[in-house]
Amino acid sequence: MMMTLKSQDYVDLEEKKGAHNYHPLDVVLCRGEGVWVYDVDGNKYLDCLSSYSALNQGHVHPRILKALIGQAEKLTLTSRAFRNDQLALFFKELTELTGYDMVIPMNSGAEAVETALKIARKWGYVTKKIPRGEAEIIVADGNFHGRTISIISFSSEPLYKDDFGPHTPGFVTIPFGDAAALETVITPRTAAFLIEPIQGESGVNIPPEGYFKKVREICTRNNVLFMADEIQTGLGRTGKLLANMHDDVRADVVILGKALGGGFYPVSAVLADEDIMGLLQPGDHGSTFGGNPLAAAVARESLKVLVEEKLIENAAVQGTYFLDQLCELNSPKIKDVRGRGLLIGVEMKPEAGGARKYCEALKKDGILTKETHQNIIRFAPPLVIDRPTIDWALEKIRKVIIEL
Repeated sequence: MMMTLKSQDYVDLEEKKGAHNYHPLDVVLCRGEGVWVYDVDGNKYLDCLSSYSALNQGHVHPRILKALIGQAEKLTLTSRAFRNDQLALFFKELTELTGYDMVIPMNSGAEAVETALKIARKWGYVTKKIPRGEAEIIVADGNFHGRTISIISFSSEPLYKDDFGPHTPGFVTIPFGDAAALETVITPRTAAFLIEPIQGESGVNIPPEGYFKKVREICTRNNVLFMADEIQTGLGRTGKLLANMHDDVRADVVILGKALGGGFYPVSAVLADEDIMGLLQPGDHGSTFGGNPLAAAVARESLKVLVEEKLIENAAVQGTYFLDQLCELNSPKIKDVRGRGLLIGVEMKPEAGGARKYCEALKKDGILTKETHQNIIRFAPPLVIDRPTIDWALEKIRKVIIEL
């Protein structure tokens, strides 16, 4: 007879056999549906993290599941040595939705960021005529774009970089949300400015109003590529298809991931117009799994679900309500509440004792979320969430913040 494992058994086994590169809450999930997940002991929870926005469409969305199974039964991988009948349609549908000319597909978000960095450097050398080996890319303090060697090289978080040098050169860091600082550091060697429209991992940091209009003007005037990392903020999370649309600006390069795979499969992409993306030639870049037919089929259905089920509009409506209600908590323990759409951060005061204990208490009350930067609780449920569920969650959140 097979032994039945309880949550602690799984936790102990994972801690013994797995690398300790994460510090998760001790909940062992085994099933999900919509906004709800269930653990191996039979407990039910509201997912208020959405796998960092990879689950915008909710857990195990039936339409995406059907697309995954249907494609998996036919053809899963060709490599890019051959063509398949899903990739071109994925390119067509994604470019029509976003308004960009061309796409390059990858798998993880970090891969897509690395791809964008390579595109920016090649554009800098070929189009802008920067001397080879001298191109610089400007980034923002507090950024999180992934964990590869090159990406952590321009992180401002010591934990991410101190033990992993030597670091990749060619990056200049400025304060987030400071347009004047951007103008100051641009030189003839500057190829691009890479930034998250909202810094999620750094604490749901939102730049000042009008910031991206200034960024767009500065980049255009100085012949610098404006590259938006929309891996976490894109595809509806903030109540618009892309977060930069709140400021009515268009980046030269957009990086997508997470929700592009609908919570089923890692899919990422970089978008740009032909004068930028068209610079890539055979052999410049690639990925065995990037653009595989299974990924393309899943991504196609994931995009259709976002649009046809009006999840982007729902994120705007429910996010405004959720944010307003959290702002009304008026607890002396809360320093700030900020967000856009269904990407919300509640920053606790230092004397409140850190955000993790609130996340652990919320877990006991049936809500799963995760702290970031010690003092900030993130609330980012799947975009399929409805008003009654938010009201249910708010009652639990109020209770936990008041009682702890």
